[in-house]
Amino acid sequence: MVAMETRVLAVPDGLLVPASEGWPFVQLCSVAEVEPGTMRRLSRGDHDLLLAHTAEGLCLVDDRCPHMAAPLSLGGLDGCIVACPLHRGTFDLATGDVVQFPTTGGLDADGRYHPTWQPPGSPPKEEPSDTKARVRALTRVRRIRYYPLRVIDGMIEARLPA
Repeated sequence: MVAMETRVLAVPDGLLVPASEGWPFVQLCSVAEVEPGTMRRLSRGDHDLLLAHTAEGLCLVDDRCPHMAAPLSLGGLDGCIVACPLHRGTFDLATGDVVQFPTTGGLDADGRYHPTWQPPGSPPKEEPSDTKARVRALTRVRRIRYYPLRVIDGMIEARLPA
């Protein structure tokens, strides 16, 4: 029987965790522990990480939504699309792009404003003026950051801070 090679997702340009190239590789778990189509939360020191086995391969990112930091590991994974369990935002792990902006609205990574979501065909909502709504309107959806990852002899390793 020939063992299939486990792919590692290419890190999208500009989305590698800064300074990670100088960090040592640390063993995380075996490939068998993260079946295709699943995600797993891993904690190392004060870092909570999301290891996802997407349709395109394995990737490792911070286990927090780039919107309001909810644990993505509690959301869903469909192909390469990870869904936040909090505000219905979805993000493409293959590209790092926002697929669906969170329902609360706010600023995207480039600073453009997105209004609060409303059902199609409904009358426009007035912009709320309470403090909580103003905070949401100024919350920026950050870019996902990726950790360098490799697979050696069936073990998944990542560059993590010492």
